[in-house]
Amino acid sequence: QVQLVESGGGLVQAGGSLRLSCAASGRTFSSNTMGWFRQAPGKEREFVAAISWSGASTYYADSVKGRFTISRDNTKNTVYLQMNSLKPEDTAVYSCVAAALGRTVVPTSPFTYDYWGQGTQVTVSS
Repeated sequence: QVQLVESGGGLVQAGGSLRLSCAASGRTFSSNTMGWFRQAPGKEREFVAAISWSGASTYYADSVKGRFTISRDNTKNTVYLQMNSLKPEDTAVYSCVAAALGRTVVPTSPFTYDYWGQGTQVTVSS
């Protein structure tokens, strides 16, 4: 079992930056593909970014490419999402996700991920 706890959300003006953190505990964290999804009110959940267990491969939604950066520190069991040039349309609850060990990974699919955090609210004002 893996437990995920997000932090770092908040209110920011358009053009600003935030860094989200996801602290993982439980089974072998460093072997899991991790990622972030988001859901805005009245909208479907959408993929934001993912990172392989080594950090060598990263994946991004087109809507955040060039503005967001995902990274991980396996010594701290933590995944980060650096969000720059934020836009009002980035407003959502951001959830950290982790795939179970040995699972075939499709990074952009929510069905890949077995563990979900509670989420952290990001609000971008215009």
